[in-house]
Amino acid sequence: MEAATLTEAMVIADAASSVREAAAALRTRFANLRVVVVDAFDMRSETPAAVGAKRQLYLGASDGHCWSVTHDAGQACGFFIAERG
Repeated sequence: MEAATLTEAMVIADAASSVREAAAALRTRFANLRVVVVDAFDMRSETPAAVGAKRQLYLGASDGHCWSVTHDAGQACGFFIAERG
């Protein structure tokens, strides 16, 4: 994933009125990526890849079955999105 993709995703996420609407907008724009809504509390030990005014994005990687947070943009194939907490 390129830095420009992450930047665009953060703009889209912050523009939405709710985290669920943000996820829907991200799924529409980045149809090839998975988008999962998570609770900010559950992500408290993770470092976000991008922080906006209202939302936080984390990069997601998958081995084909299990998902995990990654800091390697080259492995990222999705986003975890949470309200900024």
